[in-house]
Amino acid sequence: MKIGISNKMKGLFCILILSLVLVLAHDLYAKGSVETEDLASIQKTSKAFTSIAKIVMQTVVFINVEKTIESGQTVSPFPYNNPFDLFNDDFFDRFFGNRYPYMQPRKYKQMGMGSGFIISEDGYILTNHHVVGDADKITVRLKDGREFEAKTVGSDSRSDVALIKIEKSKDLPVLSLGDSDSLEVGEWVMAIGNPFGLDHTLTVGVVSATGRTAVGITDYEDFIQTDAAINPGNSGGPLINLKGEAIGINSAIFSQSGGYMGIGFAIPINMVKAIKDQLIEHGEVKRGYLGVYLQDLTKELMKSFEIESTEGVLVSDVTEDSPAEKAGIKHGDVIVEYMDKKVQNSGQLKNMVGLTPPGTKVEITVLRDGKRKVLVAQLDNLENARVAGVSQTDIMEKLGFNVQDLTEDIARQFGYQETMGVIISQVDPGTPAQFAGLKPGVLILEANRKEVKNVQDFIKTIEDSKSVLLLVREGQYTRYVSLRMD
Repeated sequence: MKIGISNKMKGLFCILILSLVLVLAHDLYAKGSVETEDLASIQKTSKAFTSIAKIVMQTVVFINVEKTIESGQTVSPFPYNNPFDLFNDDFFDRFFGNRYPYMQPRKYKQMGMGSGFIISEDGYILTNHHVVGDADKITVRLKDGREFEAKTVGSDSRSDVALIKIEKSKDLPVLSLGDSDSLEVGEWVMAIGNPFGLDHTLTVGVVSATGRTAVGITDYEDFIQTDAAINPGNSGGPLINLKGEAIGINSAIFSQSGGYMGIGFAIPINMVKAIKDQLIEHGEVKRGYLGVYLQDLTKELMKSFEIESTEGVLVSDVTEDSPAEKAGIKHGDVIVEYMDKKVQNSGQLKNMVGLTPPGTKVEITVLRDGKRKVLVAQLDNLENARVAGVSQTDIMEKLGFNVQDLTEDIARQFGYQETMGVIISQVDPGTPAQFAGLKPGVLILEANRKEVKNVQDFIKTIEDSKSVLLLVREGQYTRYVSLRMD
């Protein structure tokens, strides 16, 4: 979904705000109401921003990445005009086959840029997965002009978090990590990064919302929403509180033009901390797996199941031979607590399970027929999660993208109300899926000419296929996309 207003409207809005400020200032001056203490307070706040910026700027880095891409295009071995171009027609191909046997795939370097921030004196740097991905070369430049080559320690596409490291470094400035759980709506925050290559740019705003779990950008979401200006190139940079601590990684925006439109998203630093620790230890994130399909509670479902509160999530299905089935969880149960923590929605529960190490025994409280029951499940590893005997992760890696169920919130945001399907949450760069024009927010209606209602349907439909024919919808338009899975 693309959200925004026209440039003309933005200009009129800015003029209106400026006019109001000038009128207010004139009235205050005329009445003699501008107190010295008020000015001192404003100046003190301004100085606080300045002081924080001077320190934090040193910890933010500019990241350049390079990756060699091999396209399906070919390069002629002839230095001048190709003599075969005279017969450049499919008619000849059908009879004579490949008329360019000496041509080779074209290779070229794909360049990218983004931001990051240093979190340890020995050179660990946090950024986004979509900034570094599987880059062949990563170059990091500090505010003082020093440049280093970096290596990827680990990268997690499901949360869009990556950890890189620079070697042979001295006197590195380090950014402290704060507590994103203590954030409140309305708090001042600063975003620092390199938008459009303009290195070490600072913008200021407030926390607009927290706990955004149904945005449809990544598989695991708990975004901080902010109106601090975030633009392309800001990705991977820190979101800073007034203590000068990182409380998030700037990750994505809603935009109609590709630039800032007032809605930006940052990954909360508490989620990042857990992912960072696993990337250092394992080079990857090992997520817990429960084996349930969930629905958020609506008023209609509350009436049907005789539930008084919208807190909790409804179990719509249980995977065979999963930890959930072994623990006694049944479809129709409403999960209200996970390890003594109240469950608000399906996105929150998914995050909690995903960040719990595999093998952990967890207590899950459910409502069944109006009665509370406490069940104990031992989580499996998500990598071992199998639908109809096939690894979901393996299939998604072959396709080059991930999908998630279409919730009511996501359907409303992208304009897919009264539509069934699964929505693409992440596309790996340089894959056939990306070249086919697939991107986050695209809805998959059919797979191999069969309707799909949820992720389980999608996996079952394509599990034995060597190629997949997708019917996808983006906005109001639908089209077919064919992808190979070998």
